[in-house]
Amino acid sequence: MKVGILTGGGDAPGLNAVIRAVVRRSINYGNEVIGVRHGWDGLINGSYVHLDLNAVSGILPRGGTVIGTSRVNPYKVKDGVKKVKESMERNGLEALIAVGGEDTLGAAYSLYRDISLPVIGVPKTIDNDIPCTDYTFGFDTAVNIATEAIDRLHTTAESHDRIMVVEVMGRHTGWIALHSGMAGGADCILVPERPFRMDDVAELINRRHRRGKSFSIVVVAEGAVPQEIGTEVKVSEEVDSFGHVRLGGVGYYIAKRLEELTGFETRTVVLGHLQRGGTPTAFDRVLATRFGVAAADLAFQKDFGKMVVLRGNRIYTERLERITEGIKKIDLELYDLASVFFG
Repeated sequence: MKVGILTGGGDAPGLNAVIRAVVRRSINYGNEVIGVRHGWDGLINGSYVHLDLNAVSGILPRGGTVIGTSRVNPYKVKDGVKKVKESMERNGLEALIAVGGEDTLGAAYSLYRDISLPVIGVPKTIDNDIPCTDYTFGFDTAVNIATEAIDRLHTTAESHDRIMVVEVMGRHTGWIALHSGMAGGADCILVPERPFRMDDVAELINRRHRRGKSFSIVVVAEGAVPQEIGTEVKVSEEVDSFGHVRLGGVGYYIAKRLEELTGFETRTVVLGHLQRGGTPTAFDRVLATRFGVAAADLAFQKDFGKMVVLRGNRIYTERLERITEGIKKIDLELYDLASVFFG
C-alpha cells in the first residue's frame, strides 16, 4: 500500500514528529510512504518525495516540517479538485494523511465527501482551536515560548516602571493568551471570547498601581476585541484562499490607549512567529508521535474519513466531518479562575 502524507497551513512544532511516526509505523506494516510537498499545492502539482527510514532519521526534535507547507485551498485553484484526484491515481496513492488545522482538515473533509478521497486527518495548530480534541500538538510549545517571554518581561517592566503589553497568536480564540498569561503571572489577560472595555482595563491597572505596584503585564490574544472599536485589529483587509484576514496590531492599540487612560509609560511586544518556531516540547513530541501512529493504523485499516483526537490521556478517532462544527473556544471557567489574579 502506498500512503501519502501532507502538512498544510501554518507550521507548528511537532510536525516532523508526526511525519516520522507515520513513516515508522507504515513501514512496519509493509507500506510505502510518499511525502506530498507544500500541502495541497504539492498534490495538485505533483510534487513528491519518498520517505524512508533514512529520510526521517533525526527529525524528531526539529521544528517546522521537512516536506514543507502552504495555505493553498484546492477548491480555489482552477480544476484543483480534479487535479487532486488525478494526482492520487497517477501516483498510486491509496491513502492520504492530511496534517493541519481547520482549513487543511476542512478541505480534506470536503474532498472525502465530494470525490471519496481516501483521507485521514491529524489535527495540528498552535491555536488549540480544533473541535473534538483536548489538545493539538504545537500548542504546548507555543505556550512555553510565550510564558518564557512573559517571565523575561517582568524584570524589564519592573526596572522601568512600565506597562508591558504582550500580543500572542491564537486567531479567534484565547488559548495561548490564557495559558501563558496564567503561567507567566500576567496582571490582565484579554481574549476574543470576552470582549472588553478599555476603561475597565485601565481601572484594573490603576488599582494595581494604587496599591504600590509600579509595573504591569497585560497579555492579549491577536483576535481580542476592544468594545470601543467592536472588531478585531487587522494587518490588512486582504484574505487568503480560505477567507482569513491577517490579524495583528491589537497590542499596539491597547498600549496606546492604556498610556492615554493611565498616564503610565507603556510598551508592546508582539511575539508573532517566534511561537511557531524551534524545538517542540516533550509533550508535543509525544502527542504528535501518538497521533502519527494512530493515523498510520487507520490508513492500514482503510478506515477513511476519520481524524485522530486526544481526550484525557487516550487517543480516539472521530468523523472528519466534525471539523465543520466550528472552532473550539476557551474554557470560560478557567478564564474566571485566572481573573482572580488580575490587578
